[in-house]
Amino acid sequence: MIQKKVCLIGAFAVGKTSLVARYVRSVFSDKYLTTVGVKIERKSVSVADLEVRLILWDLHGEDEFQKVRTSYMRGSSGIILVADGTRRETLDKAILLHGEVRAAVGEVPCVLALNKCDLVHEWELDEAAAARVQAQGWTVVNTSAKTGTGVEEMFAVMVRRMLGA
Repeated sequence: MIQKKVCLIGAFAVGKTSLVARYVRSVFSDKYLTTVGVKIERKSVSVADLEVRLILWDLHGEDEFQKVRTSYMRGSSGIILVADGTRRETLDKAILLHGEVRAAVGEVPCVLALNKCDLVHEWELDEAAAARVQAQGWTVVNTSAKTGTGVEEMFAVMVRRMLGA
C-alpha cells in the first residue's frame, strides 16, 4: 500500500473541512466549526491496481491573524487549495498560498477547488478568473461539499497527479 499526504489549505470558511467530510464520510453539515490547528482523516482508494492510503490534513483557515504553519505541509505529496466561489478574495488568497506552499514543500501537485458551486448564482468569480489560473498550469475543479458535486473528481485528479498518471 502506498501512503500519500495531502494538505487542504485556503482562507477561513471556504469549505475545507466540509470537502473532507463529504469525501471520507459522505456527510455535510451546515454548522460552521472553525478548525483549530489541523484535523487529519484517512481514506483508502484503489487506482490502477494500486491501493493508496490518503492521509488528508485539513489545515486551519488562514486569515490576517494566523498564518498557515508551513511545518504542517512538510512531507506532503499534494496540496488542494480551496477557494469559495462566492468570495472573490478567497481565490486571491489561494494564489498567495500557492507561493507559500512552493517555498515550504517545493513542486508538488496542486489542485484548486472552486467550492460552493451549488451557489453558482451567487458567485463573485467568473469563468475568466478560472481561465487565468488554468492558463498558469493549475488544475481547477468546481466542487460543492453540500451536494457532493466534483468532490470525488477533485480527489481522483489529485491521486492521479501524485502517482504521475
